[in-house]
This record gives sequence, C-alpha cells and structure tokens, in this order.
Amino acid sequence: METTQSLSYPKKEFLISVLTAWYGGGHYATCNALRSIIEQQQLPWQLHVIDVDETVKHLAEQNQIVDIYKALSGMTGGELYNRMLKSGWTWLHPLLLLLNQLLIRLNYDTGVKIFAEYWHQQQPDLVVSLLPLYNKILWESLQKGKPGTPVVTIPIDLVDSPPGFYIEPKTGNYVVCGTQRAVEQARGLGVEEERIIKTSGMVVHPRFYEPMKGDRATERQRLGLDPDCLTGLVLFGGFGSKLMLEIAKHLLCFQQKLQLIFICGRNEELALALRQSQGLQKRFVTTFTEDIPYYMHLSDFFIGKPGGASISEALVMKLPVIVECNAATLINERYNANWIQHKEVGLVIRSFRNIAQALEKFLQPEHFARYRANVAALNNRAVFEIPDILHQILATSNKTTLPRGFR
Repeated sequence: METTQSLSYPKKEFLISVLTAWYGGGHYATCNALRSIIEQQQLPWQLHVIDVDETVKHLAEQNQIVDIYKALSGMTGGELYNRMLKSGWTWLHPLLLLLNQLLIRLNYDTGVKIFAEYWHQQQPDLVVSLLPLYNKILWESLQKGKPGTPVVTIPIDLVDSPPGFYIEPKTGNYVVCGTQRAVEQARGLGVEEERIIKTSGMVVHPRFYEPMKGDRATERQRLGLDPDCLTGLVLFGGFGSKLMLEIAKHLLCFQQKLQLIFICGRNEELALALRQSQGLQKRFVTTFTEDIPYYMHLSDFFIGKPGGASISEALVMKLPVIVECNAATLINERYNANWIQHKEVGLVIRSFRNIAQALEKFLQPEHFARYRANVAALNNRAVFEIPDILHQILATSNKTTLPRGFR
C-alpha cells in the first residue's frame, strides 16, 4: 500500500472530532476512509465520531431544541432524507434543504451554547466536519468552548452547491477542495487563501486502491456470472433506488452480451424485487456491503446517481460511469454530472428511461476506449494526502498561516 511521504509525527495522542451523519452514505464513507488511513499509518490520533442527526434527535427528545422533521413526519431529518432516496422522491430535496436551513436558524443560539459546552468538556485538538450547513455553528461554538481549535471542512461533493453549503467564509475554517472549481468558489466567497487546501480529488477509502485478490473470471463464476461477459455495476448509494429495477428492465435487450451487479444498500425490498423479476439479464444482487471494491473489481463500468462518493470510488477503480442528471437530481450533485462530461470519463443522460440507447452509444469501441483512457489518466490520491494536511494544521494551529509550500 502506497502512503504519503513520511513526516515526523509527534508522540502525543491528539483527539480529532469528526462530524458526520447518515444522509445517504457519502458522509460515513469519507469518515471511514479517514479512520482507515489513520490506522494504516499508525498515527497518534484518536478519532471521535459525532453523528449530528443522532445528536439532534437526542436533544429534541429532551426538549432542548425544536425538531421540525419530528413534528411533521415523525422521523429525523436523516431518516426522511434516506426515505426520499429509497423512494426516488428526489424532487423533495429543495424543500428538505429549506427545512434544514430553517431548523438551524431556529436552534442557532441554543446549538452554539450546547456545542460550546461539549467542546469545553471534550477538549479536541482538531475538529473535522464532513457536513454542510453546520459549519458556522461549529466554528462559533468552538470559539466559546475551546478557542484556537482548528476546524477543517471536507466536502463530500465536488463543489459547494448551493453557495455557502459547505464553505463558511465568515469563519476561520480550513476548506479541503477536491476540484479546482471548489478552490475558485472558496476564493470567490472570501475564504483566506491560506485556508484553502487543494487535493488531487475526493477522499476515497484506501481499500479502493488495493489490488484484487484472486482471479477476476473465477470470482465472477463464484457469483453465478459469466466469466467473460461485459459487466456493469448498478449502485445508488447506501439506500438504493427504485430506478435500479427500471434500469434492469430497460436493459433486457442486452441480455445476451451484458450482465449486471446490483448493490441495493439498505433496501431489502428492492433486492427482493430484483431477485424475483423474471426474464431479466444475468445478474447478481446484494444489499448493503462493505465489499464494494470487490464488486467494482469484477465490473467494466458503473451505472448510478452522480454522488460525489460513488463516482469517485468508481473512477479510482478505473470504471467509466453512466449517470442521470435532470430536474430531480439532488442540487448538490448536479455539478458532478457536468464534471463527468467535462472530463469525458463517462456519459450523462437526461433519463434512465433512455439507458438502452445511451448504453449502445457508450459501448461503441471508440467511445468506450476514450472513456477508459480518460479515467486511467486521473490520479486521485486525496486520502493519502489528508494525514499530512491534518498534521500541518495541528502543528500550526496557534499560527495564522500555513507553512510555505503547503497548499
């Protein structure tokens, strides 16, 4: 396993708090990637994970804050968001975004006070946020509870969308930018240059960089698949989507030359429907798994939504992608589709109803070869860059700027 260049890390064990939540699967995927690289490099850092959705639920039950979601739907914000993904109701996303913003405004002062008390008790050396919207509360609460503690925001999307989603210019937060466009956004919003940190891509778990154990053809056979057939991986995040069943049906015409691997996440209903559907092409169906690198090793291309985590994982595994982008696409994922088109690492279509025609074009030898070459040219090493980034911030947390050359 390749790692970053070795630094002389201090012997002291630092406490790093990480804010995340189960809004889809990308936030926890990034969190687990950070934990893994810290363990691999045996860094003297203790990671403490805070699930903000669970925290909000707990505080609402104690009547310390107002929870609009619980009052309207009986669910937490995260539970409602994931129900939206499972059901394909992504047109609800703008409304949920507005509700989130309203919830934060209603509870702002209380949230700052509660988190300030928490930071005072916990005494973290550094706080990492993988979430949007909460970063101003986070900064202000640290100024009251433990002043001088650095905050690092790591967006799980390729850009900050809508503006101010992740990037809070009126704070001293560092912002880790996985694309040049995100760097430009941070500058445009007024973030100090020394607090903008460019990486070579999005953070992807180190397992996606490891070579495959075992023979590809043999492993396909073990799953009941043809060892030599073109194989597509269909994945719609941690909670799946009903669109996966639609995709399977639309690709019936390819059943002689195509097989599919469906990863349905925490969606048992969908997995059962895919397994029981008659007349579909050769396929393998599974639910939530941590073995996504294994299934990507067995695949030739990726079909799914343009989530920052999913497409970054696929591209690290050298898989060209096919994604859908239209009015129902999540607001924060629309730029990802534009980026795919700009980099020519896959195909973006308006609707998966047209997946058969799109796949026919996608698989034409000259097109598929170009996509694969462009994917191979990418060199995302962000997860291996993060330890040095965090080390430098810890080492200079009492200074106003980063060392020369660290940007």
